[in-house]
Amino acid sequence: MMSRTQITLDPETQRRARERAGDLGVSLAEYVRRLVARDFGGPRQAAKPSAVFDLGASSGSDIATNKDAMLAEAIASPRRKPRRPVAT
Repeated sequence: MMSRTQITLDPETQRRARERAGDLGVSLAEYVRRLVARDFGGPRQAAKPSAVFDLGASSGSDIATNKDAMLAEAIASPRRKPRRPVAT
């Protein structure tokens, strides 16, 4: 069971907090609950698999079939930045 708590924020902080909550797609109350839980080191909400799927269109590419050719093309690309030597 949850307890109700009232907090006071200055108008600019409240505006920014509501905006951030909106960006995250949650209510202001949920945003504050998450901040408090994170501060206490409480359990984090499990990541949703949908966060990494359906991010873009494949435009007909078939990575499973063409991955070796795609990797070879990326490695041979002139835009590839040279690797820095690893300090030992």
